[in-house]
Amino acid sequence: MSTATLPTSNKSWLDRLPVISHLRMSSGLQRGMLIAGLTLSGLFIITALFAPLIAPFDFAQSSDASGDFPRQAAPDSKFIWGTTATGYDVFSRTLFGAQTAIWVILAAVVMSLFLGVLLGLVSGYLGGWFDRIAVVLSDAIYAFPSLLLAIVMSIVISQGQSSLFGGVMAAAISITVVFIPQYFRVVRAEVMRLKAEPFVESAQVIGASPWRVMFAHLLRNATRTLPLIFTLNATEALLTLAGLGFLGFGIEPTSASEWGYDLNRAMSDATSGIWWTGLFPGLAIVLTVMGLTLVGESMNDLNDPRLRRFSRKKAKRITQSGQVGASK
Repeated sequence: MSTATLPTSNKSWLDRLPVISHLRMSSGLQRGMLIAGLTLSGLFIITALFAPLIAPFDFAQSSDASGDFPRQAAPDSKFIWGTTATGYDVFSRTLFGAQTAIWVILAAVVMSLFLGVLLGLVSGYLGGWFDRIAVVLSDAIYAFPSLLLAIVMSIVISQGQSSLFGGVMAAAISITVVFIPQYFRVVRAEVMRLKAEPFVESAQVIGASPWRVMFAHLLRNATRTLPLIFTLNATEALLTLAGLGFLGFGIEPTSASEWGYDLNRAMSDATSGIWWTGLFPGLAIVLTVMGLTLVGESMNDLNDPRLRRFSRKKAKRITQSGQVGASK
């Protein structure tokens, strides 16, 4: 008489990280999309981190030892992406624009994650009148467009002065308000499902406080899908910042570099055949949003067994293991 042994997982903590685990289970087109998204997203992060070292000039520099920079100069050996109407180097401003974008993404998503997860835990576990009020408020927030709220916040925070702090915080706060209901609903639904599980009831029986149950037992299990929402919301944060700058409520060029503002200034250049002032900031927005979207969509597909695609070898191995198990 033989006894069956349960398989043990030899995966390290590194293999269980969200992006790495998805990369290991992907194959074919899904793996290609995920790798492309990670490449573009990694390029965006590296550019933001090392922009001061890569850029030949400062984002607001319009002259050097040889004199003032030429205005609307075509790409050449010194200005590889040309210059703007105010004499700024397009290449340097595009690189520094990644720094501004990543500041807004981090500020907005971190604040919305903290508040949304906390409200979802408390609302889903305690229920009652607090849960009803929180659900009604989250539904009401969906009626506010993020861009319109960003414009209002820009006027309130910066008082008409588009500084780096005012522009970043205006976009971050407006995006935070809009994103909180998304994290709130996801965490609340998971907590309401998990609080009836035996491990939660056991913790309650031995006298664990509600706060201990929420943060020690429910938090880890209720936040597994948040990396997917993070990647998708990061793209919306970037587009909101670009829209704010394009409409003239963004950051002044002397305070920081911002892609939306540069696109706004490049509109008049396009009619004169000056393509380089708007092409590269716009391309930076498109590639960054595409990279983050590909990562989020690929992770979403790989988390859903109905959408997950296996390679032929992996599918054959799963089929053979199933046949062996059935024969035993």
